[in-house]
Amino acid sequence: SVKELIVRRGQPFKFTLKLAKPFKLALDELIMTVKTGDHPSEDLGTMSRFGVPDKVQRLPSAKAVWKAELQRSTAPETGILTLSITPSVDSPVGEYTMSARLGEEERALANLSVLFNPWCPGDVVFLPDEVERKEYVMNEQGIIYKGVDNYIAPIHWDYGQFEQDMVNICMKILDCSMKHKQDPAKDVSARCNPVYVSRVITSMINSENEGGILKGNWGNDFRGGVSPTHWSSSYPILKNWFNACFCSVKYGQCWVFSGVMCSVMRLLGIPCRVITNYQSAHDTNKNLIIETYFADYGVREKESKDSVWNYHVWVEGWMKRPDLAKDGRYDGWQVLDPTPQEKSDGMFCCGPAPVSAIRNGDTHLKYDVPFLFAAVNADCITWLKDYRIGQSISTKSVGTNRRMDITDSYKQKEGGRFFHIYIYFLIHFFLFHPDLIIPILVPYSRYQKLMIDCESMNISAMVTDQRKKNHVFLAENRIVLMNPPIVITVK
Repeated sequence: SVKELIVRRGQPFKFTLKLAKPFKLALDELIMTVKTGDHPSEDLGTMSRFGVPDKVQRLPSAKAVWKAELQRSTAPETGILTLSITPSVDSPVGEYTMSARLGEEERALANLSVLFNPWCPGDVVFLPDEVERKEYVMNEQGIIYKGVDNYIAPIHWDYGQFEQDMVNICMKILDCSMKHKQDPAKDVSARCNPVYVSRVITSMINSENEGGILKGNWGNDFRGGVSPTHWSSSYPILKNWFNACFCSVKYGQCWVFSGVMCSVMRLLGIPCRVITNYQSAHDTNKNLIIETYFADYGVREKESKDSVWNYHVWVEGWMKRPDLAKDGRYDGWQVLDPTPQEKSDGMFCCGPAPVSAIRNGDTHLKYDVPFLFAAVNADCITWLKDYRIGQSISTKSVGTNRRMDITDSYKQKEGGRFFHIYIYFLIHFFLFHPDLIIPILVPYSRYQKLMIDCESMNISAMVTDQRKKNHVFLAENRIVLMNPPIVITVK
């Protein structure tokens, strides 16, 4: 930004002071103070005092101490001080004020915003690969995958994380959270931790928690807003929320929630990418089994709170997890899901959960590992067959628009899984013979209202052998509903 001072943790920035008199290093001491939040405290890391030369007396409990050094090019005898100021690598992200005191006089110097720093080895969001940093922090354009596992459909998404006012918008998101309202001092202090910050963001993207950005709608009535398919960019959603006094924008679904969250994460400096999981399970009772029951020979489903989505979209954020293990085994990509599904710690939020923990089945770890493990690994059992959950898990490749399959990062090879397939019923008949092909016509005149707003539909077919009435066959398949071709001829 050319209008705002925006800095990153652990990265020095230059600041020039013009004094009314010469600065004498042997006699004078310039004491600078930075503060964030309404309850600044050195013990909480939300205030730091540092000096040139640095003779500041601090408490041993002081956290997140900044430092300042005189540049070689400075000319203190003329009253011009060029300082190199380095925010602590543990500083909470947020909006700060900076002031300076020389003798008995104190002046406000600047307002600045501090972000995470994936370029700094000391920051817990450090990402070593520069090409990956360009993709997962700096790239404002991306691809989100929709469709079904046998017909993957990419859509372009504009993250716009560096658009005008995005810093102010993202800082306001943190300030509007329930955590901040419950304990502002503790919340601002905890913003030094990307685990905490990213979890707060997941709770703020959806409107199920007070003050959230997007209201979900999985129906066909979008009055008062627009269909989720209307959106192709995060910035208009975030700007609308900001300008409307933080009223929820209508409407979104999983890919919109995730696109918006990716924008906020990248702006704050946490490397982030959008992930699509095909055949994604929603396990409400945490038994790692998606229970789908059929009645009437499989034609009509009985009610079940468990479900399988054709696809579901979440994000991954890159960070260390010293809270889970000191040896770094859970560092790296962490799953975060902003779509409101189940409550976690009393709020609709999900993650961060280490991808490595999901793959290895470490379901005792926080946050929400069992729920996300089930999304890619649960057994889906029906009366007639079991489905393979967690297929073709996809994200955009680094530096290109090609799709990258990361399924192996999330789960063991099929057949090598360490949980059992459960059989609920013994049956004496088989699915369709592979040579038996029966064309099915779905009348558009009857089903058009259901088909227009859908991307796919499930087709179940039951066939009875007329010669052997007790031989009943059932087949099921997902059909992608493509838009009809349109040809325009100009004469």
